[in-house]
Amino acid sequence: MPISLRIPPGKDKLIQKAAKKSGTTKTAIILEAVDEKLGLTKTREQLIRELAGWLTHEEADELRQAVEVFSQINEGDWA
Repeated sequence: MPISLRIPPGKDKLIQKAAKKSGTTKTAIILEAVDEKLGLTKTREQLIRELAGWLTHEEADELRQAVEVFSQINEGDWA
């Protein structure tokens, strides 16, 4: 069903930029935003929380320890 939207120029530019960056259309970007707002799609955070639910507390602790190295910065690597 066709719909008409009056989008301010600034927002239109942001939508165009997002569409170009993702290699899709402005319509696809707008529909994705509507779907997300209506709860028809899951955000990245929702997906991670949902998938993480299958880990036991011990497995979650092991995973935290295993990926801890990724949060550390070795200043010598950036010199």
